[in-house]
Amino acid sequence: MEIDYTEYLDLAVTWGMRIISALAILIIGWIAGNWARKRISNISKLDKTLSTFLGTFAKYAILAVSLVAVLGQFGIQTASLLAVLGAAGLAIGLALQGTLSNVAAGMMMLILRPFSVGDYIESGSIGGTVKSLGLFGVELDTVDNKYVYAPNGQIWSSEIVNFTRYKQRRQDLSIGISYDSDINKAIKTIETVLGKEERLVTTKGKEPIIAVEAMADSSVNLKVRIWTVTSEFFPVQWALLKAIKEELDKDGISIPFPTRTLEISNPEALKA
Repeated sequence: MEIDYTEYLDLAVTWGMRIISALAILIIGWIAGNWARKRISNISKLDKTLSTFLGTFAKYAILAVSLVAVLGQFGIQTASLLAVLGAAGLAIGLALQGTLSNVAAGMMMLILRPFSVGDYIESGSIGGTVKSLGLFGVELDTVDNKYVYAPNGQIWSSEIVNFTRYKQRRQDLSIGISYDSDINKAIKTIETVLGKEERLVTTKGKEPIIAVEAMADSSVNLKVRIWTVTSEFFPVQWALLKAIKEELDKDGISIPFPTRTLEISNPEALKA
């Protein structure tokens, strides 16, 4: 009995074409998704944070459409499938409330814009320079060069402190001098140091201020209030503290150590 292979050959060709088409769709979808992500992320007119988020979203949207098209190649009714996926998505959504809350938090941060890529922020116990804002989390680089991935929900649920959003920042230095030192002389010495520092902001309302802050246990504390460009915050602080210490030493103004005065009620007992 002769076997007719024509039917099997037609079936193999049909399924082979479907598999090849499915692979082609997946490859094209993957390439198109990555291309769209890069193109959107590099749009100069968009903020870097927003462009990165939209680029990532576009990539996954294209991949999702490609997956549906692949299923259609195998005769699966995509309309019914979408209805089933919708019901399954609802169940999964209830089970993955935390993950979906990260997506919602990411969208809220994009709308309200508390920070952008390149800003240094602190939120809760997390702090670092923002590298990217994705669908599920924020990538940060710490000052000691550690990588941190924080979920969007965690960032959004805590207060967000943005240290680099404004171009100028105020800082207060506390300088303690001994009770025996001349306060006016110390203030003039500090004024001389501030006058030599060219990186201070001295516009109206932001002039340097030197005032007595407190009469502490062992010292008279002077508050030095200055304004600097944000990028020079720490360099100016370190330079001023060094220069003030050196000038106070030259002028004979001491910065005391903490001291304690003991009063002995019964000296005779101590001798015994």
